[in-house]
Amino acid sequence: MTDVHDKETRSFNMSRIRSKGTKPELMVRKYLFNKGFRYRLNVKNLPGTPDIVLPKFKIAIFIHCCFWHGHENCKYFVIPKTRKEWWSGKITHNKKLDVENLAKLKDKGWEVLVIFECELKKDNRDQTLNELINKIY
Repeated sequence: MTDVHDKETRSFNMSRIRSKGTKPELMVRKYLFNKGFRYRLNVKNLPGTPDIVLPKFKIAIFIHCCFWHGHENCKYFVIPKTRKEWWSGKITHNKKLDVENLAKLKDKGWEVLVIFECELKKDNRDQTLNELINKIY
C-alpha cells in the first residue's frame, strides 16, 4: 500500500511532531504544579534528557508517545505498513536508548518514572496522575 500523502506533505507532517511541550507533557506539568510541586524541564545534563525533573525528590519523569517508544500491547502503537523494516529498526533503537538511559539514571541514584500517552487518555488520566503522586511520596 502506498502512502496517502506525497513526499513533501509527509515530510511537513513529520516535521510538526514535537519532542518537547507535547499535550501529555503539559497535562502532567500542570497537574504537578497545581499539587505544589516545582520541577525543571528537559534537563540536558541527565541521560535521556528527562521531560520533568523533581530535584528535591531526585525523580526523573519521562512522558513517552506510544508510537515512538514502541509501547507494547497498546492500540496506539502500530508499525506503519510502508517501510516496515525501517520503522521497526527506528522504534527498536528508541526502545534500546530508553533502557540505556533508564539504567544510567538509576546508576546515578535517580528514580525514573515513565508515563505513556495512552495512560493520560480521558479514561485513565485521573488514576495515572494519582499513582504518579503516590510514587513521588
